[in-house]
Amino acid sequence: MPQRRLSRLLVPVAALALTAAAATSASAINSYNATPAPERTEVGALVAQWDNDADPTTPDRIDWVCSGTMVDRDTFLTAAHCTSDWPDGVRFYVSLHQDVQSALDAAAAAHPGDPAAVGVAVGVEGVAHTDPAYPGNGADSHDIAVVQVPSAAMAARWSFTPATLPTAGQLDQLGPQGLDATAFTVAGYGTQEARRGPGGHTHPGGGVRLKAPVGFNALNNTWIRLSMHAQQGNGGACYGDSGGPNYATIGGALVLVATTITGDVPCYATNVVYRLDAPTARAFLAPYVSLP
Repeated sequence: MPQRRLSRLLVPVAALALTAAAATSASAINSYNATPAPERTEVGALVAQWDNDADPTTPDRIDWVCSGTMVDRDTFLTAAHCTSDWPDGVRFYVSLHQDVQSALDAAAAAHPGDPAAVGVAVGVEGVAHTDPAYPGNGADSHDIAVVQVPSAAMAARWSFTPATLPTAGQLDQLGPQGLDATAFTVAGYGTQEARRGPGGHTHPGGGVRLKAPVGFNALNNTWIRLSMHAQQGNGGACYGDSGGPNYATIGGALVLVATTITGDVPCYATNVVYRLDAPTARAFLAPYVSLP
């Protein structure tokens, strides 16, 4: 996790490469070819409460920082770079609000100077478990984490159906032609692609759950590259979508096949996502969720 913290974790990332080291970006949904996703009730925002000035007499900061997905009634799947390298005492909340930014703004107005009350108002507090092998290496970053939340508390707040995880090696079994013909969808809360303006690029928006089509580009042992080119009818991910879902429609069913990890800096070209059907991802998830 980068040291500089903004509401969308706006931290530059290196140019994309499947052999790159573990990413520190947090990607999000672009403005083009994207639509709201109120029906994706299993997709949520990771909210963090932390001390950002080393002064215990001042209130902690609280904000949404990443995206993620409920994969059973008490397990929220996200990225390891979303849950690691925080100050001591960080607290995590899972929110399934469609518009988490508005929920945070309303809670902050109702509970000024009380970030813990804001956290409770917008989400359910949980315990993060980060892959101990993170940040791994270029072949496998191990950039995966879960936040375990009380199932009763989640059920009391939101109605959702957990995402369907893939079977072992399911993407390999589709083969190149099958992958090319597969419809992929990315979802999350992140910001939009870079806009040019005074002072350089900015990434507007963020905080609302959106979805967009993406196209298959390449597959390797632990990564998928997905195309975000607008001229091909695709949308894509940008800052704030890290940990969020990338679905594939397989046999008529929507399967959560990967999580967003990184992408190109302006968020125009490629979403690089971590495969959930790969052995290391499945080994990490096995203690927390029943795998198909």
